[in-house]
Amino acid sequence: MSMNQRRDDWQAGVLGDLTGTPQAAPAPQSAQGPQAPQSAQAPQAPPASQGPQAHEAPAAPLPVQPHAPVPQQQAAPQQAAAPAPQQAYARQYTPQAPQARAPETVPVPGSEAPAGRPRHGDPLARRTLRTLRGALGSSVAKAVAAETELATQVQQPVTTGRQIVVTSIRGGSGKTTVTALLSRTYNHFRHDPVLTLEADAALGTLPVRLGVPSLRWTCADLAQIVRPSMQLTDITGYLVPLPDGGWLLPGSQGRIGAQVDVATYRTVMVALRRYFGVTVVDCETLPGEVARTALDTAHARVLTAPATTEGLVSTHAVLDWLGSLPVPVLPRTVVVLTVQAPHPAVDLGKAVEKLRATGAGVVVLPYDRHLASGGAVKSELLGFQTREAAMRLAADVLQRAVALPASGAAR
Repeated sequence: MSMNQRRDDWQAGVLGDLTGTPQAAPAPQSAQGPQAPQSAQAPQAPPASQGPQAHEAPAAPLPVQPHAPVPQQQAAPQQAAAPAPQQAYARQYTPQAPQARAPETVPVPGSEAPAGRPRHGDPLARRTLRTLRGALGSSVAKAVAAETELATQVQQPVTTGRQIVVTSIRGGSGKTTVTALLSRTYNHFRHDPVLTLEADAALGTLPVRLGVPSLRWTCADLAQIVRPSMQLTDITGYLVPLPDGGWLLPGSQGRIGAQVDVATYRTVMVALRRYFGVTVVDCETLPGEVARTALDTAHARVLTAPATTEGLVSTHAVLDWLGSLPVPVLPRTVVVLTVQAPHPAVDLGKAVEKLRATGAGVVVLPYDRHLASGGAVKSELLGFQTREAAMRLAADVLQRAVALPASGAAR
């Protein structure tokens, strides 16, 4: 009897809900029915401001959805804005990436070798005789006048950076020694920045000749980081300062395999020519690809050759080849005959005359004991004739580089 009464009460409650008749007593029991969540949440569904959504209340979660996305919509802009500081941080420190690949400073190979007693270029007897002549005043005024004229030519101003390339026909002809002499001469007399660059694919000895104790950045390293916006102070931070002034950019750190290719050479020379009044390049031996590129783009070129019969024959062959090029380059070429013995076996006078007939300039670099002993070139130990020949060479080459335009990209 009790069960039937409860069933009747439940049915009466359902009928009351359907007909809209209020049933106070069954309300707590109807909360356990299947449709109780709908009737229980219907009065709570929307506030007065959300009245248009009251007709969508058959499902209980719907009235809550307008409030649920609110924290997500507020968090979304925060998540979108969060990467902005990270991107700004990455952009701020991106230019420092090359510093992570900065090369280590290494000593110059051979710089720590025990050096013997330095030898002067001239023997003692020759220096004594010259001192006596100077005391008597027989030729002092004439020598001073000639040296002053050469110094004036070396100091002449330039409108744009002049690039002078030193190359050779064969190894052992004094190419690096001549480069070091030109570098020291220009650094001593000129007041604008002077750069000495090593573009030899082999293991060159230019750092040793210039007295540099250690190396760090090379041509290949600088070609990757140089930018047109850099100032001279930025560029010199990657170069090696020389004891007598000027800077050096080595081609390698003395390791086999580090070579200067044509692309690297062009990039470095084009980027650096506006910073330096004169750039002296110690190039590789002909007929290398870099050497031919350097000869074509330089304002003036120096061709070193030994003062021997074989050296003269090879020099004539190279000059004939240069003369056959479409662009005249012989007027901007100077041949340096390096005397490697105290008493040469060839007639230097006739050799110079034949070489000058081709249209190129010729300078004879006499035998010098200081240069022959190797090591760093020191101006105070050079012989008198060697210093004079170095000044004549520097003046002649610069005069040709200034007076005549370049044939390649270095105009």
